[in-house]
Amino acid sequence: MSTSTPTSRREQILKQAARLFAERGFHGVGVDEIGAAVGISGPGLYRHFAGKDAMLAELLVGISGRLLTGGKRCVAEADGSPGELLDALIEGHIDFALDDRPLITLHDRELDRLRDTDRRLVRQLQRQYVELWVEAVGKAYPDLAETEVRATVHAVFGLLNSTPHLGRSGALPGRRATAALLHRVARGAFAAAAGPGAA
Repeated sequence: MSTSTPTSRREQILKQAARLFAERGFHGVGVDEIGAAVGISGPGLYRHFAGKDAMLAELLVGISGRLLTGGKRCVAEADGSPGELLDALIEGHIDFALDDRPLITLHDRELDRLRDTDRRLVRQLQRQYVELWVEAVGKAYPDLAETEVRATVHAVFGLLNSTPHLGRSGALPGRRATAALLHRVARGAFAAAAGPGAA
């Protein structure tokens, strides 16, 4: 689900745009700076995108779509074990949270800058993604009421999406250890919501 390894010039542009927008804000970055980050002139960006607004829309709509696609893949590949499906969803989201940290910052700060149609599409994709989780958590913890499941799913998203606030990548205990920690925290949150005896 990660976009951490850009394979085309277009993806390279998006990767650098996300980083720069997250660091300095959408209005604090010019097309010349984005172009310089990928080794082309600012005007050269217009061969790939109509402008910064188009880049922002593709970044935010794109990551919501990729999360949903990855979540659906987890469901399709599940072997019937509710716990294993939930673990796969958590792992997929952790990949995003660790590898695409600028997109989390960008979403939090800049979503309202999207055109109404793009913002509605982001919200639609996100709702579908939430529903995958709600169904999976409901099966893994059947004693939880649906309202509790939904509240806990959103709380876990908040926990996992806190990665931009964890410090510089070099300050973390290593990707594998951080991923394992986040997984334990997510599972612990669901177990705590389900009450004593929940696994």
